[in-house]
Amino acid sequence: MRKEGEPQFGPIATHLTRPVHTRDTYCADAPRTAAYDCSVPLSDAPAIDPAQAVTASAATTSPADAAADREVAVEVRGLVKRYDGRAVVDGLDLVARPGAVTAVLGPNGAGKTTTIECCEGLRSPDGGTVRVLGRDPVADARALRPRVGVMLQDGGLPTGVRALELLRHVAAMYAAPRSVDELAERLGLHGFARTTVRRLSGGQRQRVALAAAVVGRPDVVFLDEPSAGMDPQSRRAVWDLVRELRADGVAIVLTTHLMDEAADLADHVHIVDHGRLIASGSVRELTDGDTGPGTVRIEATPGLDLTGLLTTLGPNPSWAAAEPEPGVYTVTGPVDAAALADVTAWLADRGVLARSVTTGRRTLEDVFLDLTGRNLR
Repeated sequence: MRKEGEPQFGPIATHLTRPVHTRDTYCADAPRTAAYDCSVPLSDAPAIDPAQAVTASAATTSPADAAADREVAVEVRGLVKRYDGRAVVDGLDLVARPGAVTAVLGPNGAGKTTTIECCEGLRSPDGGTVRVLGRDPVADARALRPRVGVMLQDGGLPTGVRALELLRHVAAMYAAPRSVDELAERLGLHGFARTTVRRLSGGQRQRVALAAAVVGRPDVVFLDEPSAGMDPQSRRAVWDLVRELRADGVAIVLTTHLMDEAADLADHVHIVDHGRLIASGSVRELTDGDTGPGTVRIEATPGLDLTGLLTTLGPNPSWAAAEPEPGVYTVTGPVDAAALADVTAWLADRGVLARSVTTGRRTLEDVFLDLTGRNLR
């Protein structure tokens, strides 16, 4: 959550060093905190000199930095950020590697957005260190902009520009951008190419913002809720593009509230709460956890006393049973055929006919709720 009075940044203002088109106008050499108050018509905007286009070579990289880039793309150590004396990020550590999707998960207000904004150079840390491709994202912002793509949850896009016109302008700022037509086809932008951003639906804006974030072939891309508001077809197109970026060696840092999105895409997951990292690992490592790899889910009469069920399953302390919502029970532990038979026998002894009994692994959502609680924030 942004502190009151701080400027609203967007990828157009913060990650591009060449001129900016906004509200059918053109801002020459817009500063990174530009308020988009421009006066020259878009049609009169001068052509961008290819020799001045943003290119990764503008960031001189030492052999040592290049070696570090290959191992760690984003490194956060002991990050602290305070607002009005309150630490919203409190000693947080996380790492993201090239060729991998790193998901940062947390409830509302957990500190994940502030953490990512520090990585993007939109906020300055009050303590700890942040390095992106071996560089300080605030002090070395100019050198990093050609190499980092940013997609904010609110889009951060100028609203008076036509969708495809905006994307072509952004692409022209880079020395070797992706094909705009190919990206537009992949993400289905042609259907609203001539529509201004302000008239797009939420999901359509997200697709334009994603295209703008990746058109410059970044080495690191930060995606904040990339498929929010999208229909299933659009989500699949976005996920396919994310997988392609990963295969190309791009480091992808993903924040999302969609647990299925994180489970499907992430190579590594960091769970954040109250400004601290509370769990980290692959999806398999987190879902296996300490309570065993198996889950039995039961739908039956509400209010059953589960104490006897744990006794029936035996003395293994890894067993756990709960009723997360009325009439829905979860039993986690070393589930096998014998354990499943014990569960169904326990139900039969009490004359309970279950509407459904299913087995499977604990889900990432199960782990998330176990760690962060079920209360609304």
